[in-house]
Amino acid sequence: QLVESGGGSVQAGGSLRLSCEVSIVNFGSFFCSGWFRQAPGKEREGIAFLDMVGGASYADSVKDRFTISEDKEKDTLILQMDNLKPEDTAMYYCAAASWTSYGCSVNTPTQMFAYWGQGIQVTVSS
Repeated sequence: QLVESGGGSVQAGGSLRLSCEVSIVNFGSFFCSGWFRQAPGKEREGIAFLDMVGGASYADSVKDRFTISEDKEKDTLILQMDNLKPEDTAMYYCAAASWTSYGCSVNTPTQMFAYWGQGIQVTVSS
C-alpha cells in the first residue's frame, strides 16, 4: 500500500514536500514510481517519475520547480515542490509499477501503474 502525506495550503511562490510511504515492499523493488495529479474537471496527469536506477522524468509544467527522489532509509518517495503556482492546485497521488513496457517517464500510460495512494490535496492561493 502507498500512503501520501505532506499536502496542504500554501501561497504562490511557496514550497511543499509530499511523501509517499510504502508497506510490505520497498520502492527499489518497483520498476517505476511517480506522482500524478488531478485538478477538478481535468484528467489525471503524470508529473514526475523515478525509475529503479534513479533516473528522473518531469512534465514540462513542473520541470525546474519539482524534484522527485527516494529516501531509501525511510523507504519513502518524495516530491519536493518549490515556487508553487495556483495552477498546481490539485489532488496529488503517488503510484508505482512493477513493470511497464513503456519505460518510466511522463509518457508511461497511467494504466501501467497498479499501485496507488489515496491522494492528498495541495492548494496554492494567489
